[in-house]
Amino acid sequence: MAVANTLIRIFLEAIDTHRRPVQFMRRNAQGWESISAERSLAEVERLALAFAQLGVGRGDRVALLAENRYEWGLTDLAVLALGAVTVPFYPTLTAVQAGALLTNCEPSLIVVSTHAQLEKVRAACAAYSRVAPRVAMDALPPGGPADEHSMAALLEQGEALQKASGAPAGTALRKMAEAVEPDDLATIIYTAGTTGEPKGAMLSHRNIASDVDGTLQVLHYEASDLYLSFLPLSHIFERMAGFYSVLACGAGVAYAQNFERVASDALEVRPTILVGVPRFFEKVYSRITGAAAAHPPLLRRLFAWALGLGRARARAHFARRPLSPWVALQLPLADRLVLAKIRGRMGGRLRFLVSGSAPLSPEVIEFFFAIGLTVVEGYGLTETSPVICVNPIGREKIGTVGPPIPGVEVRIGEEGEILVRGPNVMQGYYRNEPATKEALRDGWFHTGDIGHLDADGYLVITDRLKDLLVLAVGKKVAPQPLEKRLRDSPWICEAVLLGDRRPYVVALLVPEFAAVEAEAKRRGWPEEPRTTRLARPEVRAIFQGEIDRLNADLARYEQVKRFALLERELSTEAGELTPKLSVKRKVVFANFATVIDELYAGHATPPDA
Repeated sequence: MAVANTLIRIFLEAIDTHRRPVQFMRRNAQGWESISAERSLAEVERLALAFAQLGVGRGDRVALLAENRYEWGLTDLAVLALGAVTVPFYPTLTAVQAGALLTNCEPSLIVVSTHAQLEKVRAACAAYSRVAPRVAMDALPPGGPADEHSMAALLEQGEALQKASGAPAGTALRKMAEAVEPDDLATIIYTAGTTGEPKGAMLSHRNIASDVDGTLQVLHYEASDLYLSFLPLSHIFERMAGFYSVLACGAGVAYAQNFERVASDALEVRPTILVGVPRFFEKVYSRITGAAAAHPPLLRRLFAWALGLGRARARAHFARRPLSPWVALQLPLADRLVLAKIRGRMGGRLRFLVSGSAPLSPEVIEFFFAIGLTVVEGYGLTETSPVICVNPIGREKIGTVGPPIPGVEVRIGEEGEILVRGPNVMQGYYRNEPATKEALRDGWFHTGDIGHLDADGYLVITDRLKDLLVLAVGKKVAPQPLEKRLRDSPWICEAVLLGDRRPYVVALLVPEFAAVEAEAKRRGWPEEPRTTRLARPEVRAIFQGEIDRLNADLARYEQVKRFALLERELSTEAGELTPKLSVKRKVVFANFATVIDELYAGHATPPDA
């Protein structure tokens, strides 16, 4: 199957070829609403015509601040049809963070989802010198500012323009699409750099369309598939794998209500494909095993028996060896009594699942294979549209992210860094030539990750060249600027943040011991061991106050959820500092492994989630 070379043509070809009666699904108060291909075509055209009336033209940026919903894709396609550029923001950004991105990308239009997001953008625009019209997906009360519009009103305006032309629905959209070129900029996606300054990766239509093409050659989506979308569309992973790829193969998309409702939504819409991040799969694993542990002894033994047989099947699969006759004989019964019922709790129709954005533990992968669900891991970055590698279904290898997808080259550079070349690699960082030159050198994109290719050409990622933290949910956090802010406190000598592959960010803090002792003297505390001193509620409260000040203007996922006070300073003698007194993170993590484990003990998700 050949994939169109622009994103708007992918959409148009999907509509023309498949004419699905259910192209999109969304949940409302009455239940699941189905949206046909013809309706979505008409609404994309109407919105594009209305956006053009608001002054959006070729090359203009349109900021999009919204949660996953049908209108997100509608907005994106309308913007792309005009030859304009979609600039998605995470809906969890603060007003200050959103304002910084608005200042950088200078949008001609800002589209938001809810009243809360509109309030955030109003606050962000107060510090943004250029005035841009704003559009809310939700209804707006009458009598609002003249430069604010509801999406419903714009769709009505577009419909009037559509009818006035006298042409069939879709005619104007197709004419717009003809003017869009593969190398036109399609989107700017901001990704955190190690300095903490966001960098806008510029991805063209060709970049993303080529990645759709290469990925679909490995992961065989089918026109009969139904995809349940719940990861943020503001990230290129979901947008490519859960939107453009789904359209390209003629499948349908159902939008989950939110992350917490994925399980119940899956039970209702019965998807065939799910794409998630490790936190999602780990949560499903924990819920299933936790529920099994709460059953009476007989049912627990039945679950353990069935799961044991499933694990034997999974291990045989990964070892590429035949299943033992005894296991093969029992499996059908185990599947009927237990395993099929577990799959039924996820809708019962799943063909496969894809995990990305961070490594998934082998134990969890084996569990899903054991219950009869294929999970494949991939690897990619925002700058590569995003997929670089993915495990082929049927030839998965645990501990790897698979071979490069067709059209993408991977080689290992100096210091073991993973380098990538291909049509999926970004054009550069928006208005950031130094960062572009650093990332794109000698025709290769430098990922900042360390790894190697095994004998079969599968990529194994072993480390990160840079210190960027990639949480288990896939969000990225630059630790250095946050650590500096903590070190600016008179109470803190050193701060080390961690959270890579973990569910949330925590901090190891080295106190300014002289300041603590001065406070102890002021309060009249007795002489006591340092361990006892640091464990005092009054001392903990002082440092909690410093953490709270840091967290105040951070996005939720960036915030430090727990901290530990170390009883000694970091030292070069212990190998924790370089001769230049830079922190050697790997050594610190190894030396304080017990302390770190205690910070995460009993918390599969953030303590306040």
